[in-house]
Amino acid sequence: MCGIFAYLNYNVGRERRYILEVLLNGLRRLEYRGYDSSGIAIDSDTSSVTQSKSKPYDTAQPVVFRQEGKIESLVSSVYTEVDQLNLDLEKPFLVHAGIAHTRWATHGVPAPRNSHPQSSGEFDEFLVVHNGIITNYEVLKQTLVRHGFTFESDTDTEVIPKLAKFVFDKARDGEGGVTFSQVVMEVMRQLEGAYALIFKSPHYPNELIACKRGSTLLLGVNELGGETSRHLFHDVKALTANDKPKELFFSSDLCAIVEHTKNYAVIEDDEIVHIKDGSVSILKFNYEKEKPASVQRALSVLEMEVEQIKKGDFDHFMKKEIHEQPDSLTTSMRGRLKDGVVGLGGLKDHMRTIRRSRRIIFIGCGTSYHAALAARPIMEELTDIPVTMEIASDMLDRKALIFKEDTAVFVSQSGETADTLLALEYALQHGALCVGVTNTVGSTLARKTHCGVHINAGCEIGVASTKAYTCQIVVMVMMALAIGSDKMSTLAQREAIIAGLIKLPEKVHDVLKLDGEMKALAQSLIDEQSLLMFGRGNNYATALEGALKVKEVALMHSEGMLAGEMKHGPLALVDEYLPIIVIATRDDSFSKQQSVIQQLHARKGRLIVMCSEGDASLVCPDGRSRVIEVPQVVDCLQPIINIIPMQLLAYHLTVLRGYNVDQPRNLAKSVTTQ
Repeated sequence: MCGIFAYLNYNVGRERRYILEVLLNGLRRLEYRGYDSSGIAIDSDTSSVTQSKSKPYDTAQPVVFRQEGKIESLVSSVYTEVDQLNLDLEKPFLVHAGIAHTRWATHGVPAPRNSHPQSSGEFDEFLVVHNGIITNYEVLKQTLVRHGFTFESDTDTEVIPKLAKFVFDKARDGEGGVTFSQVVMEVMRQLEGAYALIFKSPHYPNELIACKRGSTLLLGVNELGGETSRHLFHDVKALTANDKPKELFFSSDLCAIVEHTKNYAVIEDDEIVHIKDGSVSILKFNYEKEKPASVQRALSVLEMEVEQIKKGDFDHFMKKEIHEQPDSLTTSMRGRLKDGVVGLGGLKDHMRTIRRSRRIIFIGCGTSYHAALAARPIMEELTDIPVTMEIASDMLDRKALIFKEDTAVFVSQSGETADTLLALEYALQHGALCVGVTNTVGSTLARKTHCGVHINAGCEIGVASTKAYTCQIVVMVMMALAIGSDKMSTLAQREAIIAGLIKLPEKVHDVLKLDGEMKALAQSLIDEQSLLMFGRGNNYATALEGALKVKEVALMHSEGMLAGEMKHGPLALVDEYLPIIVIATRDDSFSKQQSVIQQLHARKGRLIVMCSEGDASLVCPDGRSRVIEVPQVVDCLQPIINIIPMQLLAYHLTVLRGYNVDQPRNLAKSVTTQ
């Protein structure tokens, strides 16, 4: 749930001011992952930091800056402390290694002492930034306390640098020295849980080590003065010969490195990446072997532009991403619709197995679960395969039955959602075919599933998912078309859906014209405490997702309900004050929704009705209700059109109520903890 970042320049002079700005900008790009506290560590001047007793090393002591609050709070405090420490911001470094962290609190309240980098103690002999959770930290902490270590924070992370110091001291007391990678390997041997770690130590100046298990971590490489060679990374000796000036990065997300380089490598689980003397060595850690194996890795080229991580002419990322949906949907479908046929290369080799499944299980959390719920009706209709829905955490709690004849479809925008990944491991253990639907190339979900489809929605920075949701629905509709393409009985229906997909970006562009109308609606709801949304059929998911958006960013209680359940309790809430949104666009459930509207009117309900263009007089013949008219499309694509006014409503409610729309309270984009 946190963001970690590191920057190492080699054989190229960089002033301390430049290094600070690279680290702070990296955190700004990762702030969507957590924003309750942050910190960085850089090198001091040898004489600038004084101690009452001599340091246990001869190199410059690290300077650690940590601050509660958002990144800009850290920025202000960094430059204040730099002045107090009399650090020369113009001093150039031919080689320098810095690390940075932005936090979403799991262990310990937001406070400087709980912020990262966490330290081994006096003199900061080992510093660590961490994304994830160490599940056995209490046992490790007790052991370290018995060996004389004192702890200053409430975090699980603090055991890691202290354990590194313990390993280092123990090895140094024996015969011979110990390498940085050997220290980290021994630390990894003791850790349990999910983590991505970056280590910095003055005992190993100008070196960085990163390792991971379960949490995303990437390496970026920018060779200066020419094209970055895409040869394989071999062992340290082979790479040390390359003295070209270069910049090297570690990051939790590609969006933090795209402005520096497009050349990157995904770090795999149990790999240790060691940067030393401008070279990169990748080692594969194995619990059963003392010596790790060397790994060869080619660089990939990032297909992302810097403009994607900037707001452009918009005030907030959420609004930008809402308005990007015509383009993101076009990109998601590009190359996959040809001559009336859907082609999904990621599923091709497993299509026969999917078609012979006894059932399809959609598994996800939050918005991704809602996207799968929206796609369920058409998946069942076109494939004749039963489709069940599972919230990942509940599936694990129940130890739900999964069989090897099942196809389990895992939906996650980030591909790193902890509950979804644990559910994936569970399904793999039970022999099911596992399919991934994600927006993140190289994510854990993409790597661990048997096959899958990338939604290609582009970089989404706003914490509340918008364009990824609509692209997820489109991709799962295309999956239904591909799986059911062997059935002649549904040919006409499939052709109509494909024609609808081709026209969909244009229809989304039309519905975005409701922006001003939704702002006016938000103005009328600004002082309300609660909001209900009723949907059914294809649009039950729309009601759930619309309510979730209002909860997430506007901090207003809102609840999405199945309209068919209205009479079984929720009707008691209806009065002339509580605003209720009823989704009543044209589909098989239209007449039933008309009945719901009549019943709500009979109880003096305060209604806002979403209907298809031209249907206002049918849903509200007396004109007493507020009406939102949207373009009509084929039934299975209507949830994509209908959610956009709800996204706009949530956005405007948030702005009008004075809340941070891109960084809602207590939330973060990628949920990498249980």
